[in-house]
Amino acid sequence: MLKMTVLALAATVSSVASASFVGFYTDMTTVTDGGTTVDVYVLYARFNAPTDTVLNAYNFNGLAGATMNGFFHKDNANSGVLQTTSGTWNPSQTGSIANNRPYDSYLTIGGLPSVTNVTNADPSWGATLSWNRPDVPNGQNVGWFNSNPPSLQGRVGGTGNTADSVRLGQFVLATGANAGTFNLKIAFNNGVAGSPVQFAETTFSLPAPGAVALLGLAGLAGRRRR
Repeated sequence: MLKMTVLALAATVSSVASASFVGFYTDMTTVTDGGTTVDVYVLYARFNAPTDTVLNAYNFNGLAGATMNGFFHKDNANSGVLQTTSGTWNPSQTGSIANNRPYDSYLTIGGLPSVTNVTNADPSWGATLSWNRPDVPNGQNVGWFNSNPPSLQGRVGGTGNTADSVRLGQFVLATGANAGTFNLKIAFNNGVAGSPVQFAETTFSLPAPGAVALLGLAGLAGRRRR
């Protein structure tokens, strides 16, 4: 059983952002795997220019009260078992398209989580575990990047992206969980080698603020029916 809800977040863009960056938003799907129901949020960066291409993402951290753990993973690093205690954010290690991808948390610069994905973690994750961990290291402002920019994996309209947006990650949480608000900065250009790099920084929430209110109303309606 699959329930799709689109959650849009109207982002406030910092003064260093280009006008072609519109904001971050998430698509949320509720799915069930082996009796465990989870909310799956796919994070996108939206643009209004036809060839905008994300190069890297960084300064990723939770604001006060944000949950830096509790993310579900189901990937090659934890033997494909849906859990919150082990896993990796590496998109090339997600594994099966059908059995893993719909339930796994990962980070990416565009594209889909597959063995051909060229996204890498930057050194901010630390040398010991890097991003082969289930949580997001608190206070480290971690990042990830396209290790092969000529691939244009981070361009709008490409595989795994949409006509105006670039996929940046997937976050899987217990159904109904409110993880809080996160900060993220991206670097992007127009997809032409050597063109000027531009920057944008703002926040997104899991779930988006409007969705929290809707979930509350749904719960209230459920109690009234009982």
